[in-house]
Amino acid sequence: MLSALSNILKITELRQKVMFTLAMFLIFRAGTHIPVPGVDISAIERLFTSGNLFGLLDLFSGGALSKFSVFAMSITPYINASIIMQLLTVVIPKLEQWSKEGEEGRKKITQITRYGTVVLGFLQAVGMAIGLRDAIIHPGIGSILLIALTLTAGTTFLMWLGEQITDKGIGNGISLIIFAGIVSRLPDGLGVILDYLKAGTINFFNVILFLAIALAMIVFVIAITQGQRRIPVQYAKRVVGRKMYGGHSSHIPLKVNQAGVIPIIFASSVLMFPVTIAQFITVPWVKTLAEYFAWGTPLQTFLYAALIIFFTYFYTAVTLNISDMAENMKKYGGFIPGLRPGKPTADYLDRVMTRITLAGSIFLALIAILPNFVAAATNIQGVYFGGTALLIVVGVALDTMKQIEALVLMRHYQGFMK
Repeated sequence: MLSALSNILKITELRQKVMFTLAMFLIFRAGTHIPVPGVDISAIERLFTSGNLFGLLDLFSGGALSKFSVFAMSITPYINASIIMQLLTVVIPKLEQWSKEGEEGRKKITQITRYGTVVLGFLQAVGMAIGLRDAIIHPGIGSILLIALTLTAGTTFLMWLGEQITDKGIGNGISLIIFAGIVSRLPDGLGVILDYLKAGTINFFNVILFLAIALAMIVFVIAITQGQRRIPVQYAKRVVGRKMYGGHSSHIPLKVNQAGVIPIIFASSVLMFPVTIAQFITVPWVKTLAEYFAWGTPLQTFLYAALIIFFTYFYTAVTLNISDMAENMKKYGGFIPGLRPGKPTADYLDRVMTRITLAGSIFLALIAILPNFVAAATNIQGVYFGGTALLIVVGVALDTMKQIEALVLMRHYQGFMK
């Protein structure tokens, strides 16, 4: 590992990229400690209990939301705008045409995504300011607009920061910002465990069991994230002029977890939204209903797993067009051995994708609900490990290491990963 790190430092371009990325991380972490003006922070912190949407958003923002800093909304509006644009690309012909125009089309879609981020960010900021009006020192229209503009400016700056990391740093900037926010919460989790040990609430066996489960979960997530079903493809020989093309074998990599972390985000947002809204409503039956949907209850756990499986199939169907895949294969003279090009190939790919998506959806559901059982088995409460955070951290780490690996190997050095 030390030799691999030394290889990174030997490459000037890669060293500059890594240093630039780390510098952007420092700016991001500094911004999480700049409070929004006109807000009582102590009143905000009382809202962050387990089982509401604020707790999930606070995890993504690296604690910026519980401090109600200028980066309180993190990069969430950009993620929402990107998901919406990805879904609209399937149903709006103009956007679908742009997506197939290469770099120019991608720039147009990116520009619309930026505008969408500002609009969604402002609407979310206004909603947060109104929902948290009890924490505003001087409530009023002016204070709400000031808070909304401040939060929107913070999200817009983070979007720009992420794009700078993508262009001048290493890895995907938006993903790395979320990664940095989640990882920054690890010291707080370790502090909670140490406090439990000092108080005698848990013993060293509980800590060892927690670490063993955490390590097993990381290995499991890496295995499934990297897992894929490779469909063999044979390309027929074609003679164009005096040259012969094709005649080689390849494969189509169908990922087990094609949808990534999106189904967990969708499912958790749907289930936690009623609980969060119920905090601002004093009607008794609403409070009773919210208790049934509280985080960790049997009903919530069952619905959580069922929604994750549903959204996994839904998002995979939206983002992966099997018919286009089979048609493109036919266009370039490719075929799956033993199958005719066209509809038979599309039916086969759809059948295979349906089966491996079932495995991927069950995997996502297990990873999402496992933290509840880990807390019960180890008696360590208040330390969130698993679900969305673990998938994001592992996925971003693997992608970034692959990019570093490619840059290192281009310079004829020994690879970063073995």
